Amino acid sequence: MKKLYLLFIGLLSMSSIYAQDLTDALRYSQDNIQGTARFRALSGAFGALGGDMSAVSLNPASSAVFSRSHASISGSNIDVENNSNYFGGLRTTDRSNFDINQAGATFVFATNSNSPWRKFSLAVAYERTNNHEDNWFAVGTNTTNDPNFSNSIASYFYDFADGKRLDEISALPGESLADAYRDIGSVYGFAHQQAFLGFESFILEPDDINDDANTLYTSNIAPGSFMHDYSYLATGFNGKVSFNLATQYEDNLYLGINLNSHFIDYQRTTLLFEDNNNTGSTVNFVEFENTLSTSGNGFSFQVGGIMKLSQEFRVGITYDSPIWYIIEEETSQYLATDGDNGFMEIFPQVINVYPRYRLQTPSQITGSIAYVFAKQGLISFDYARKDYGSTKFKPENDAYYQDLNANISDMLTDASTYRIGGEYKHKQFSFRGGYRFEESPYADGVTVGDLNGFSLGLGYNFGNTKLDVTYDQAERSFNNNLYNLDLGNAPQATVDRKNANITVSLSFNI
Repeated sequence: MKKLYLLFIGLLSMSSIYAQDLTDALRYSQDNIQGTARFRALSGAFGALGGDMSAVSLNPASSAVFSRSHASISGSNIDVENNSNYFGGLRTTDRSNFDINQAGATFVFATNSNSPWRKFSLAVAYERTNNHEDNWFAVGTNTTNDPNFSNSIASYFYDFADGKRLDEISALPGESLADAYRDIGSVYGFAHQQAFLGFESFILEPDDINDDANTLYTSNIAPGSFMHDYSYLATGFNGKVSFNLATQYEDNLYLGINLNSHFIDYQRTTLLFEDNNNTGSTVNFVEFENTLSTSGNGFSFQVGGIMKLSQEFRVGITYDSPIWYIIEEETSQYLATDGDNGFMEIFPQVINVYPRYRLQTPSQITGSIAYVFAKQGLISFDYARKDYGSTKFKPENDAYYQDLNANISDMLTDASTYRIGGEYKHKQFSFRGGYRFEESPYADGVTVGDLNGFSLGLGYNFGNTKLDVTYDQAERSFNNNLYNLDLGNAPQATVDRKNANITVSLSFNI
């Protein structure tokens, strides 16, 4: 009878089961420099140039710049180095992998010589737009006398349990912890599950354990010093496939449009060990593991143009629409504690499957200028602006998403990106370099810092075939919460991240 009751309530309350937060909004809204080796060598400053398959993904007018049909494929070795600092505890991790990050082809069709529309082009381009490969550790001793015990993982469970009835966050007599965890999640949602973990692991103590209506709790972990050992491992990427149509009008104007299909593949595992010997603690050890698996699909469009103001001077502009995503998430958890009550393990082996949700990322405007020195070289500059505070979870009339969107609007802001690149040609060789600067998407400028990056590249022209190699590097700092808290003083690890990539591209005329 109880199972039917829980199923009935669960069906009624599915719309209130959430696990999304602000970091999800930012993760799927950001792009990174990917693409061909030539594109990366100029740090992506290609909006007014065209004539490159990755430029097609940046400015859809770019495919009409090709004089002949063209194709390319690129692979990158991606190396991510993280240096973390947690209360003086320093750790370094390094992770690398190789992937095919770009492939595409443009087909150029000349028109009647009497028409002002000189040619049109059709293209299909695949790009990895962001790489989620990441791995870092934080180890250190955190000391506090805060009565809110916010530097212990106990505060995480307390935040979720505070104000909730005891009978909503505890197992029934004779019910297994795995069944209770699953049923509480299906009926009440994520927050009640976290409160359940805190209570059943003895981290939290109700004021009256015999009162099902009890809503007040205290911690069995006393304030003091906490030894934390935290690991973060993420894999996956964002990508898009662009279907492109572009045209050249007379000699100086190029126009184009992209219809983009986006996809998300993201997995993350975090593991926290906490030890304490604080006076008054009846729980001295906590192990808390969380896994997340995310997949999603989305749609966007781009419109762009390139104009030759003279034989040497060119300008470009591109509008990127928001990406409208539909996203699915699955999570699983493990919790173990040790102390006066002995070793306690909650391993539900339950995968929480959340209802699909919608995410609308910010739109972006990119303006570009370039100067071409005949056949000797070029210099190019791009400026882009994106308002991360306009990111929206939907439906917007949902109370949970209203609060989340309000937090996004308060904490995230508009950010500018500056990219400059140059190329010099000598016989069959091309020598390239670039620099880029991206402002922090956070209003405080600290949670995620500004990005600085540079690139160097070399190309060789065999005639119909070109081989390009590029090295690019970017650095950015992050303040990472070890666990999400409503309190403002959650423990954070500072991570300085360096992404270094070697990209090789082969391109050829068809």
